[in-house]
Amino acid sequence: MALIHHERDEIHFKVVYCGPPLGGKTTNIHYIHRRLDPRWRGDMVSIATEQNRTISFDFLPVEAAEINGYRVRVQLYTVPGQEVMRETRKAVLAGADAVVFVADSAPGRLESNRRALDDTYSCLRENRIAPETIPFVFQFNKRDLVNATPPAVLDEVLEVTSPSFLSCASTGYQIFATLDWTTRQVIKGFRRSIVSKNSHRRAAIEAVV
Repeated sequence: MALIHHERDEIHFKVVYCGPPLGGKTTNIHYIHRRLDPRWRGDMVSIATEQNRTISFDFLPVEAAEINGYRVRVQLYTVPGQEVMRETRKAVLAGADAVVFVADSAPGRLESNRRALDDTYSCLRENRIAPETIPFVFQFNKRDLVNATPPAVLDEVLEVTSPSFLSCASTGYQIFATLDWTTRQVIKGFRRSIVSKNSHRRAAIEAVV
């Protein structure tokens, strides 16, 4: 859920990268952080645990710098993929405005992808977020592998109905394409919600008058 900081005239959106262990979530975040202009991004924060870590940072999207006079900041998070870290994943997904699911294209990872996706859906619902109500994009990572799982197979196993991107996080291929699509959808959705609320408010006033 977008957080509006009136004292700073900022709106913060939260995008969470989910997926199986070692699928490329952290590589995505590191690549994006390296490539963004330091003037427009915050410091990377790593919250370490005994088994994994949650990484986050925020940045200013250049193409949508303001909404109604408020500056936009996007916060990117990764979540640990291990099953034992479920409570951490659930906590990080609370208030998510969008999810990027990074699927591992390496052979033999289909079941891991499926379990991670089911858990992501479950964590969202437990946080009272219906997955179909927020931008949810798939990224089929590690496409540089010679024996990478065909996209059609991933589509079928993961029952993909939303947009998907073929990527290689280690080289940066389609990493920003995924992020750009996601942030645009988040901002467009927020703008629509403002228009809808204003319309309902005007209708209520007219009904009273």
